[in-house]
Formats: sequence, structure tokens, C-alpha cells
Amino acid sequence: MSAMMERNQNVQQNAQQGQQTVQDVFVKEKIMPHCVRIDELSNHGINANDIEKLKTAGVCTMEGLSGASKKWLTQIKGLSEQKVEKLKAISKKTCNDTFQSATALATKRENLVKITTGSQPLDDMLMGGIESGSMTELYGEFRTGKTQLMHTLAVSGQIPVENGGGGGKVMYIDTEGTFRPERIVQIAERFGVEGTSCLDNIAYAKANNTEHQQELLVAAGAVLAQDH
Repeated sequence: MSAMMERNQNVQQNAQQGQQTVQDVFVKEKIMPHCVRIDELSNHGINANDIEKLKTAGVCTMEGLSGASKKWLTQIKGLSEQKVEKLKAISKKTCNDTFQSATALATKRENLVKITTGSQPLDDMLMGGIESGSMTELYGEFRTGKTQLMHTLAVSGQIPVENGGGGGKVMYIDTEGTFRPERIVQIAERFGVEGTSCLDNIAYAKANNTEHQQELLVAAGAVLAQDH
């Protein structure tokens, strides 16, 4: 508890110095892995129509193209097997997607960020918090605190990295209609963050069904690629 109080005090002090907002922190502390936009293909002789087809299908970065299977890419209308082969070759070269030494991987992992859950015991169990650059699945019975944790992470993901946060913005896809802006404001107050700025840095969408959720994920990829 004392560690969390000290962390919250540090957040508040940072916010007061120069009236720094969460938006300022996001701009100054961009720590997310660098993504190469899919528009890079135009520098390799790929026409704008083909690039737009990839974006429409949700492929918005060179890393996304490199990770996509050839079989899936050929299902995109207008992309032949020959064209897909060329696209894959370009993406592999751009992303240097091949073997690397374990030392290089260790160096990359040193730059990972651990985002606090707001609970010191839970952070300890997770060895520091929610790890950036990976996917974390949370499951549990009804009324066990899953939504509460999501709301907390929507705030802690914005606070400065040195205070246990992500120093960035948040995207929240709500599948059950349980997102509450007023709860975000309350949690922001706990972390010493201005509530309105916190809400401004959360991109929210309500998924009406599974198909709509898939569409939102495609849109999310485009937004994230544009933001970087």
C-alpha cells in the first residue's frame, strides 16, 4: 500500500511540473516498438491500389504483412500469387524477419514496459505488471473484478513509464457494454491524473456482435499504424 501511495504521489508531482498532461507524456515518451507503415511499399514499386487493398484487409504495417500467410493474402481480391510473393519478399527484407541472436532478443526485452494493475500483490505475481509487446488473457467468473481491472489499466496505461505506466494512449473495445467513463475519472483521481485528459486519451468502441468486433479490430490496426 505504501509503495502504491508513493507511486501515486510521483505521478501527481509529474503532472504538476509544467502542468504536464497525459498527452504530453504520450508525445515525449513514445516507447512502443517502431512499426513501419504499409505505405513503405510505394518505395518498392507497389502501386497505391494494391496498398489500399492491404489496408482494407487490415494489413497496415510491414510487420503485419511479414506475419501474414501467403494463403491468406491471396484471398484478398486483386492480389495474385505472383504479387503476393513479391509483397512477402519486400516485407521480409524491410523487417529483417529472420534469425537473431539470443543476445539481441535479450536487449529488446530490456526495453519492455510493465504496466501496473493498481494492485501491488497482483503486480508481484506478474513480475512487475502487464507486459508490453505481448497479449495477456484474463478470465474468471462473474463479478471477480475483470472489468474493474480493465478500467484501471485504461488509466495506468497512460501514466509515465517511470511510475509504472505505459506512457501512451488506450484503445478499449467493449463487448458487454460495461465501460463507464465516470469510473475512469475516479480511478484517474487515484493516480493523480486529470480525468478529462484521461478520457480524451481513450479510444472507445462498443462491439455489437462477433462480426462487428472483427471489423473493429481491423479498424484498430489502421489507427495504431497511423499513430506510429
